[in-house]
Amino acid sequence: MVLEEDLEPAHVALFVPHLGAGGVAKVVVTLAAAMAERGHRVDLVLGRARGSFLEQVPSTVKIVELRHSVWAPFYIARAACKDLLSLVRFSARSSRLFETLPFLPALVRYLRQERPVAMLAAKTEANLAAIWATRLAAVPTRLVVSEHTHLPSVFARKPGWRLLAPVIRRNYLHADVQVAVSDGVADALCEWAKVPRQQIVRIYNGEVNDELLSKARAPVDHPWFQPATPPVILGVARLVQEKNLALLLRAFAAVRKKRSARLVILGEGPLREALEALAQDLGISADVDMPGFVDNPLAYMAHSAVFAFSSDYEGLGCVIIQALAAGCPVVSTDCPSGPAELLDDGAYGRLVPVGDHKALAAALVATLDESPCRERLQHRARHYSTDQMAERYLNVLLGKADRNNERPTGWSEEVEVEMRWR
Repeated sequence: MVLEEDLEPAHVALFVPHLGAGGVAKVVVTLAAAMAERGHRVDLVLGRARGSFLEQVPSTVKIVELRHSVWAPFYIARAACKDLLSLVRFSARSSRLFETLPFLPALVRYLRQERPVAMLAAKTEANLAAIWATRLAAVPTRLVVSEHTHLPSVFARKPGWRLLAPVIRRNYLHADVQVAVSDGVADALCEWAKVPRQQIVRIYNGEVNDELLSKARAPVDHPWFQPATPPVILGVARLVQEKNLALLLRAFAAVRKKRSARLVILGEGPLREALEALAQDLGISADVDMPGFVDNPLAYMAHSAVFAFSSDYEGLGCVIIQALAAGCPVVSTDCPSGPAELLDDGAYGRLVPVGDHKALAAALVATLDESPCRERLQHRARHYSTDQMAERYLNVLLGKADRNNERPTGWSEEVEVEMRWR
């Protein structure tokens, strides 16, 4: 492993469509800040300079906003002529690619004018656009694509996305390096993109740093977190289908039949009205609060009795790392992929089958009835540090990384055995 002090300062770019609420945007902003702190010149290249995390971009990172171009179809035709039919058919079912592809000409111009040494793209649609842009720009910029999604789960639940499978297979190998945020995502990338497994670099998202830990110590201005109040179960997620917050509501309804508790769900999304209606139908709306997106969910985690994660599928599940860092016990669906890796197959939190609200409720009740060792959970979270993530990404971007998916820095087999879940 090449250490960060061995790396000369370089000009690197990070490319995502926008900084809307979601784990990928947060990871990219964190990564950009960490790279800039190490003295690198960092451009954060966005299709649109908007989103919940825009204000968190430090002044040391340059924001580059691309412009929409009417010439985009011609650029796409030149760069992806073999994929046009699949792209047209996909566009009839989803607008995801069109958050990114209209900015393809501007991305090509950026690469030709600025010529960063390396560029990291994050998210499937950004990965494809970055591959095509570097092909058209004909510059020596090293391209790293990072997959944050468990592709088979997306393809299974969103049939239109299957149209992208051949596009991914034809194009991902044109990147210099392919990164996956978990072993499950890496295995899926191997299966669906036909990238040899040994070529994929697994880099866990690094959430833990001094700033995050200080946020966990902040007070919570919410009446349900006052002394002598019922314990709070916390969920943090976008209000979208794959997060399956309806499952969490049904599980909480079962919990309420056995004991006093409250549920707070942080996040925003298109399913808000449907979820609020379900809470009303289940008769639990008086004990459910959905405040929306908050800047500091860590404080809520530190003051909650248990963190509930109900997703049908994930790439990694960064909020689980945040909950562990806050010392909050975790109950999660054993979804593909990420939670089982982060919780060491149940050693650091309970795992339940996907879609089983009764099992989720039982695990929540069991966790509420325990006295957790919060220091033990925080110890686990330190394995997923921002420093480690930045070091590994810089090694990959600057062409100095090995291909070993080693365990997190500071890992001790003896400590693992000693601290196993009892």
